[in-house]
Amino acid sequence: MFADSTEKYDPRDVERLQTDDSLVEGYLTWRLYNVDDALKMIDESLHWRKEYGVNDINESTIPRWMFETGAVYLHGYDKEGNKLFWFKVKLHVKDAKTVIDKKKYIAFWLERYAKKEPGMPLTVVFDMTDSGLSNVDMEFVKYIINCFKVFYPKFLSKMIIVDMPWILNAAWKIVKSWLGPEAISKLRFASKSEVQTYIGPEYLPPHMGGTDPFKYSYPPLPDDDFQTPICDNGPILSDDERESKEGDLDVKDALESSFTSDVVVKPKKVNFLEQSLRSEDNDKGDASARTKGARKPLTTFKGFLLDVSPAEELSFGSGETEKKSLIILNNVVKNQVAFKVRTTAPDKYRVKPSSSCCEPGASVDIVVSLHGGSQASPQDRFLIMAAEMENAGSQDLSQFWKEVPKTKIMEHSFYFGMPPKYIWQLILDSVLTWEQLTVSLLTVPVFCWHLLVSGRHMSTCVYTT
Repeated sequence: MFADSTEKYDPRDVERLQTDDSLVEGYLTWRLYNVDDALKMIDESLHWRKEYGVNDINESTIPRWMFETGAVYLHGYDKEGNKLFWFKVKLHVKDAKTVIDKKKYIAFWLERYAKKEPGMPLTVVFDMTDSGLSNVDMEFVKYIINCFKVFYPKFLSKMIIVDMPWILNAAWKIVKSWLGPEAISKLRFASKSEVQTYIGPEYLPPHMGGTDPFKYSYPPLPDDDFQTPICDNGPILSDDERESKEGDLDVKDALESSFTSDVVVKPKKVNFLEQSLRSEDNDKGDASARTKGARKPLTTFKGFLLDVSPAEELSFGSGETEKKSLIILNNVVKNQVAFKVRTTAPDKYRVKPSSSCCEPGASVDIVVSLHGGSQASPQDRFLIMAAEMENAGSQDLSQFWKEVPKTKIMEHSFYFGMPPKYIWQLILDSVLTWEQLTVSLLTVPVFCWHLLVSGRHMSTCVYTT
């Protein structure tokens, strides 16, 4: 399938498919472990990604007026913690001249989200308020559905149709016929009052009975700083606000993509403590005391500024004394690297240090600890942001972060809970080549895929061709 595939697929997508277990798992589970169907889905998806240049789509490649319209954007969360992908249908106008740009615009948002919150599903909200037949472009709607059916497997949590006019009932019957059984089960029709079953009032606009004061404007993009992260106790404060109110180092919001991991190589340890750390932490002495009892990472993400351990998953032990997890940053460039840590749940975690610098060739230990009786949740996210300080000296960090271009910032995210299952592991242990792996997809029994994806173990595995 992938032999001589350069003309058909983007080599970057092929490489990712070969190394990203969770991506392959997504295709298989979405196709109920039917290998033939999964391969067809992979082929269609990779072909689409190259045709639309998805890997190279960015803010500058999309017509500015599309962002200014505010017809599509990411903002807020549903009650299950899934990001909301809003479609303001009344702002859409069918126009054959702009359909390609619109499709790339949707790809921009989905790809952006996939990188910021890998593995996390989306809840799509079609706000049908004041919309009519002139606003419904069936080809465009079918494309949106295809994005979730084929191009981004396992991305769709729910699709909520809010306040649909009766005149559009016939159109949506056609739409339902395109969805397929998996997606139909995720479809919800709701009135303005019923939508609060799925989304809390804090993330609903006033015309839906909500209290969200959010008003779309561009620039910047509404999710640039994740101003509305998952937080039951109100908006997350900035570092400066939290320090002034609590003198603590809690930080805020969201995420980026993790890729493959390598075996950890322990770097030289250099410890950086922020001047604003509480005296109780300063009294603990050196790093060995600060990191004592913290769960050590076993995998590493190789970034262009920092090697980050673990690669993607933070975890705590089950005991009361195992409420710490360790993040190790290793500087791989010739200059100082400034970093800061953010989280979607600042009231639950203490991060020390949350903002500092890492010297060339040195490493920093960051301790993430659960606060009080808090429990880690799979919805919790941590984000490492890093940028190279070419003119270090006594440069003020807060000023540095205000001035550094976004293009020079490295981001890497973590989640809590079980990591993606490495469904290729049993086959990889047999040291097959990629070409052999592709062929083996057609011959491995479905029950073996189920065992691999579910994480169950076999004492013996006999593989024959």
